[in-house]
Amino acid sequence: MQTRAPQVTHSSLERFNAAPTGEAARTLLACLNSRDWAHRLTAHRPYPDLPSLLAAADEAAYDLTAQDLAEALAAETLPALPEDTYAAAHTALSAATAAYEARFGHVFVICVDGLSSDEALDHALAAIRSRLTNDPDEERLVAAEELRRLARGRLTDALQGRGAVTSAAPPRGATGH
Repeated sequence: MQTRAPQVTHSSLERFNAAPTGEAARTLLACLNSRDWAHRLTAHRPYPDLPSLLAAADEAAYDLTAQDLAEALAAETLPALPEDTYAAAHTALSAATAAYEARFGHVFVICVDGLSSDEALDHALAAIRSRLTNDPDEERLVAAEELRRLARGRLTDALQGRGAVTSAAPPRGATGH
């Protein structure tokens, strides 16, 4: 089965390509808070289409240094739970994230794109418990991959009009968008 590229209006990509460097960088920093990542993507504009931009974003994310990764992780927030979530789930997630932060020194990040809020919570809880068994180097790789996936979704959203194209927006929660 072939997946279709996300629909991006030509004008939104044109605006991103033509935006002053500072504005384009702010849009990118709202997707992934790494100055080097944002600089690399702005320096290679214009992009002919969204798949080209996403491929460049992926490549730049794979090249994040430990310092870039720390910068990006520092800007992420804890996942927001749905309002009707049971208190036990809040307690479980709070305990798990506290243990994770104590072990790894940064917030837990996971991309839950495409999951319902109930599925996202279950997925996040299972993942955090599983990832607590990782050694720090292994977890750094997993966290970097989750950040890459979050950045890709946020960038797609921005260019589809569901996020800022040339103005800064706060990063979405650590569980995606």
